[in-house]
Amino acid sequence: MSGHSKWATIKHKKGAADKARAKVFNKIARQLEVAAREGGGDPSTNASLRTVILKAKGAQMTNDAIDRAVKRGAGVSDGGTYEAIMYEGYAPGGVAMLVDVLTDNRNRSGGDVRNIFAKLGGALAEPGAVGWQFSRRGVLLVQGGDEDTVMMAALEAGADDVADDGDGMWRLTCDPAHVFDVRDALQAGGMNVESAESTMVSSLTVEVTDAEDARKILRIIDALEDNDDVQDVYSNFDISEELMEAVGE
Repeated sequence: MSGHSKWATIKHKKGAADKARAKVFNKIARQLEVAAREGGGDPSTNASLRTVILKAKGAQMTNDAIDRAVKRGAGVSDGGTYEAIMYEGYAPGGVAMLVDVLTDNRNRSGGDVRNIFAKLGGALAEPGAVGWQFSRRGVLLVQGGDEDTVMMAALEAGADDVADDGDGMWRLTCDPAHVFDVRDALQAGGMNVESAESTMVSSLTVEVTDAEDARKILRIIDALEDNDDVQDVYSNFDISEELMEAVGE
Protein backbone atom coordinates (compact mmCIF):
# COMPACT_ATOMS: atom_id res chain seq x y z
CA MET A 1 0.00 0.00 0.00
CA SER A 2 1.30 3.49 -0.71
CA GLY A 3 2.58 5.41 2.27
CA HIS A 4 -0.23 7.93 2.09
CA SER A 5 -2.84 5.17 2.03
CA LYS A 6 -1.25 3.51 5.04
CA TRP A 7 -1.32 6.80 6.97
CA ALA A 8 -4.98 7.37 6.10
CA THR A 9 -5.80 3.87 7.36
CA ILE A 10 -3.90 4.39 10.62
CA LYS A 11 -5.63 7.73 11.24
CA HIS A 12 -9.01 6.09 10.61
CA LYS A 13 -8.20 3.44 13.23
CA LYS A 14 -7.32 6.19 15.69
CA GLY A 15 -10.69 7.87 15.11
CA ALA A 16 -9.27 10.92 13.36
CA ALA A 17 -11.39 10.29 10.28
CA ASP A 18 -14.63 10.71 12.22
CA LYS A 19 -13.46 13.98 13.72
CA ALA A 20 -12.64 15.35 10.28
CA ARG A 21 -15.87 14.24 8.59
CA ALA A 22 -17.41 17.73 8.47
CA LYS A 23 -14.25 19.08 6.83
CA VAL A 24 -14.31 16.23 4.29
CA PHE A 25 -17.94 17.02 3.45
CA ASN A 26 -17.11 20.69 2.90
CA LYS A 27 -14.31 19.77 0.50
CA ILE A 28 -16.46 17.35 -1.47
CA ALA A 29 -19.25 19.94 -1.66
CA ARG A 30 -16.78 22.34 -3.25
CA GLN A 31 -15.77 19.67 -5.78
CA LEU A 32 -19.44 19.05 -6.59
CA GLU A 33 -19.98 22.76 -7.20
CA VAL A 34 -17.03 23.01 -9.56
CA ALA A 35 -17.97 19.86 -11.49
CA ALA A 36 -21.57 21.07 -11.90
CA ARG A 37 -20.47 24.56 -12.92
CA GLU A 38 -18.07 23.24 -15.57
CA GLY A 39 -20.21 20.48 -17.04
CA GLY A 40 -23.79 21.03 -15.91
CA GLY A 41 -25.86 19.59 -13.08
CA ASP A 42 -26.95 16.36 -14.79
CA PRO A 43 -24.64 13.47 -13.78
CA SER A 44 -25.89 11.36 -16.70
CA THR A 45 -24.18 13.76 -19.12
CA ASN A 46 -21.38 15.02 -16.84
CA ALA A 47 -18.86 12.27 -16.12
CA SER A 48 -16.82 14.43 -13.73
CA LEU A 49 -19.90 15.24 -11.65
CA ARG A 50 -20.93 11.58 -11.64
CA THR A 51 -17.50 10.62 -10.28
CA VAL A 52 -17.65 13.21 -7.48
CA ILE A 53 -21.20 12.15 -6.55
CA LEU A 54 -19.97 8.57 -6.16
CA LYS A 55 -17.11 9.87 -4.02
CA ALA A 56 -19.60 11.85 -1.91
CA LYS A 57 -21.82 8.82 -1.40
CA GLY A 58 -18.78 6.73 -0.51
CA ALA A 59 -18.00 9.27 2.22
CA GLN A 60 -21.61 8.93 3.45
CA MET A 61 -22.62 12.44 2.45
CA THR A 62 -26.41 12.82 2.47
CA ASN A 63 -28.38 13.11 -0.77
CA ASP A 64 -29.73 16.49 0.34
CA ALA A 65 -26.23 17.87 0.88
CA ILE A 66 -25.14 16.53 -2.52
CA ASP A 67 -28.17 18.08 -4.24
CA ARG A 68 -27.57 21.47 -2.61
CA ALA A 69 -23.95 21.55 -3.75
CA VAL A 70 -24.86 20.54 -7.30
CA LYS A 71 -27.55 23.23 -7.48
CA ARG A 72 -25.08 25.88 -6.29
CA GLY A 73 -22.64 24.84 -8.98
CA ALA A 74 -25.27 24.72 -11.70
CA GLY A 75 -26.43 28.24 -10.80
CA VAL A 76 -29.77 27.21 -9.34
CA SER A 77 -28.72 28.74 -6.01
CA ASP A 78 -25.91 31.05 -4.93
CA GLY A 79 -22.44 29.58 -4.64
CA GLY A 80 -18.80 30.62 -4.69
CA THR A 81 -16.41 30.79 -7.63
CA TYR A 82 -13.45 28.48 -7.25
CA GLU A 83 -10.21 28.13 -9.16
CA ALA A 84 -8.35 24.81 -9.42
CA ILE A 85 -4.59 24.96 -8.75
CA MET A 86 -2.06 22.13 -8.42
CA TYR A 87 0.96 22.99 -6.27
CA GLU A 88 4.13 20.90 -6.33
CA GLY A 89 6.57 20.46 -3.50
CA TYR A 90 9.17 18.42 -1.68
CA ALA A 91 8.98 16.95 1.80
CA PRO A 92 12.04 15.76 3.78
CA GLY A 93 13.88 12.78 2.33
CA GLY A 94 13.29 13.92 -1.26
CA VAL A 95 9.62 12.93 -1.16
CA ALA A 96 7.55 14.48 -3.97
CA MET A 97 4.10 15.93 -3.30
CA LEU A 98 1.24 17.31 -5.37
CA VAL A 99 -1.31 19.50 -3.59
CA ASP A 100 -4.69 19.79 -5.30
CA VAL A 101 -6.43 23.05 -4.35
CA LEU A 102 -9.84 24.62 -5.06
CA THR A 103 -9.84 28.22 -3.92
CA ASP A 104 -11.65 31.52 -4.22
CA ASN A 105 -8.44 33.36 -3.28
CA ARG A 106 -5.25 32.26 -5.04
CA ASN A 107 -2.96 34.46 -2.93
CA ARG A 108 -4.34 33.13 0.35
CA SER A 109 -4.08 29.50 -0.69
CA GLY A 110 -0.63 29.88 -2.19
CA GLY A 111 0.64 31.54 0.98
CA ASP A 112 -0.92 28.86 3.18
CA VAL A 113 0.60 26.00 1.21
CA ARG A 114 4.01 27.67 1.06
CA ASN A 115 4.00 28.33 4.83
CA ILE A 116 3.05 24.73 5.64
CA PHE A 117 5.95 23.36 3.63
CA ALA A 118 8.41 25.94 4.99
CA LYS A 119 7.44 25.54 8.66
CA LEU A 120 7.50 21.75 8.60
CA GLY A 121 10.74 21.14 6.73
CA GLY A 122 9.60 21.00 3.10
CA ALA A 123 9.62 23.41 0.19
CA LEU A 124 7.43 24.39 -2.75
CA ALA A 125 8.79 23.42 -6.16
CA GLU A 126 8.49 24.98 -9.59
CA PRO A 127 5.60 23.78 -11.79
CA GLY A 128 6.57 20.52 -13.48
CA ALA A 129 9.39 19.73 -11.06
CA VAL A 130 7.61 16.69 -9.59
CA GLY A 131 4.35 16.55 -11.52
CA TRP A 132 5.94 14.68 -14.45
CA GLN A 133 6.15 11.48 -12.40
CA PHE A 134 2.45 11.40 -11.48
CA SER A 135 -0.42 10.16 -13.63
CA ARG A 136 -4.12 9.72 -12.84
CA ARG A 137 -5.15 6.14 -12.21
CA GLY A 138 -8.08 4.30 -10.71
CA VAL A 139 -6.96 2.55 -7.52
CA LEU A 140 -8.95 -0.04 -5.58
CA LEU A 141 -8.05 -1.88 -2.39
CA VAL A 142 -9.50 -5.38 -2.03
CA GLN A 143 -9.37 -7.31 1.25
CA GLY A 144 -8.95 -11.09 1.28
CA GLY A 145 -8.77 -13.83 -1.32
CA ASP A 146 -5.84 -15.66 -2.89
CA GLU A 147 -3.78 -14.23 -5.73
CA ASP A 148 -5.32 -16.32 -8.53
CA THR A 149 -8.90 -15.57 -7.45
CA VAL A 150 -8.28 -11.84 -7.08
CA MET A 151 -6.30 -11.66 -10.33
CA MET A 152 -9.03 -13.41 -12.32
CA ALA A 153 -11.83 -11.30 -10.84
CA ALA A 154 -9.85 -8.08 -11.30
CA LEU A 155 -9.01 -8.69 -14.96
CA GLU A 156 -12.58 -9.73 -15.76
CA ALA A 157 -13.84 -6.55 -14.07
CA GLY A 158 -11.54 -4.34 -16.15
CA ALA A 159 -8.50 -3.77 -13.90
CA ASP A 160 -5.11 -3.85 -15.62
CA ASP A 161 -2.78 -4.58 -12.69
CA VAL A 162 -2.92 -6.34 -9.31
CA ALA A 163 -0.28 -6.03 -6.57
CA ASP A 164 0.02 -7.60 -3.12
CA ASP A 165 -0.10 -4.81 -0.51
CA GLY A 166 0.44 -7.11 2.46
CA ASP A 167 -1.82 -8.04 5.36
CA GLY A 168 -4.28 -9.72 3.00
CA MET A 169 -4.81 -6.51 0.99
CA TRP A 170 -4.62 -6.31 -2.82
CA ARG A 171 -4.05 -3.10 -4.75
CA LEU A 172 -5.75 -2.95 -8.16
CA THR A 173 -5.23 -0.27 -10.77
CA CYS A 174 -7.35 0.59 -13.79
CA ASP A 175 -8.36 3.40 -16.14
CA PRO A 176 -9.59 6.20 -13.82
CA ALA A 177 -12.79 6.58 -15.84
CA HIS A 178 -13.73 2.97 -15.07
CA VAL A 179 -12.84 2.75 -11.36
CA PHE A 180 -16.41 2.62 -10.10
CA ASP A 181 -17.48 0.16 -12.80
CA VAL A 182 -14.61 -2.11 -11.70
CA ARG A 183 -15.66 -1.69 -8.07
CA ASP A 184 -19.26 -2.63 -8.84
CA ALA A 185 -18.19 -5.68 -10.83
CA LEU A 186 -15.89 -6.88 -8.04
CA GLN A 187 -18.55 -6.41 -5.40
CA ALA A 188 -21.10 -8.21 -7.55
CA GLY A 189 -18.61 -11.09 -7.68
CA GLY A 190 -18.39 -11.24 -3.89
CA MET A 191 -15.09 -9.40 -3.45
CA ASN A 192 -14.59 -7.13 -0.42
CA VAL A 193 -13.64 -3.73 -1.88
CA GLU A 194 -12.23 -1.54 0.91
CA SER A 195 -11.87 1.60 -1.21
CA ALA A 196 -12.06 2.81 -4.81
CA GLU A 197 -10.85 6.19 -6.05
CA SER A 198 -9.46 8.12 -8.97
CA THR A 199 -6.10 9.38 -7.76
CA MET A 200 -2.63 10.48 -8.82
CA VAL A 201 -0.01 7.70 -8.74
CA SER A 202 3.73 8.25 -8.97
CA SER A 203 6.00 6.16 -11.20
CA LEU A 204 8.73 6.53 -8.54
CA THR A 205 8.68 5.51 -4.88
CA VAL A 206 10.86 6.95 -2.13
CA GLU A 207 11.41 4.62 0.81
CA VAL A 208 11.64 6.52 4.10
CA THR A 209 13.33 4.81 7.05
CA ASP A 210 14.45 7.81 9.11
CA ALA A 211 11.98 8.44 11.95
CA GLU A 212 12.44 12.22 11.97
CA ASP A 213 11.90 12.47 8.21
CA ALA A 214 8.84 10.26 8.52
CA ARG A 215 7.43 12.42 11.30
CA LYS A 216 7.90 15.61 9.26
CA ILE A 217 6.34 14.08 6.13
CA LEU A 218 3.22 12.99 8.01
CA ARG A 219 2.94 16.38 9.71
CA ILE A 220 3.08 18.13 6.32
CA ILE A 221 0.32 15.88 4.97
CA ASP A 222 -1.87 16.42 8.05
CA ALA A 223 -1.39 20.20 7.92
CA LEU A 224 -2.18 20.37 4.21
CA GLU A 225 -5.25 18.18 4.52
CA ASP A 226 -6.47 20.32 7.41
CA ASN A 227 -6.56 23.35 5.12
CA ASP A 228 -10.06 24.02 3.77
CA ASP A 229 -8.80 24.87 0.27
CA VAL A 230 -6.74 21.69 -0.13
CA GLN A 231 -8.78 18.91 -1.73
CA ASP A 232 -6.18 16.14 -2.04
CA VAL A 233 -2.52 15.53 -1.35
CA TYR A 234 -0.61 13.03 -3.49
CA SER A 235 2.87 11.77 -2.64
CA ASN A 236 5.39 9.07 -3.51
CA PHE A 237 6.73 8.00 -0.10
CA ASP A 238 6.75 4.50 1.33
CA ILE A 239 6.96 4.27 5.11
CA SER A 240 6.46 0.96 6.89
CA GLU A 241 3.27 0.70 8.93
CA GLU A 242 5.36 0.01 12.03
CA LEU A 243 7.31 3.26 11.63
CA MET A 244 4.10 5.18 10.93
CA GLU A 245 2.53 3.82 14.08
CA ALA A 246 5.62 4.79 16.05
CA VAL A 247 5.96 8.36 14.78
CA GLY A 248 2.22 9.02 14.59
CA GLU A 249 1.55 8.70 18.31
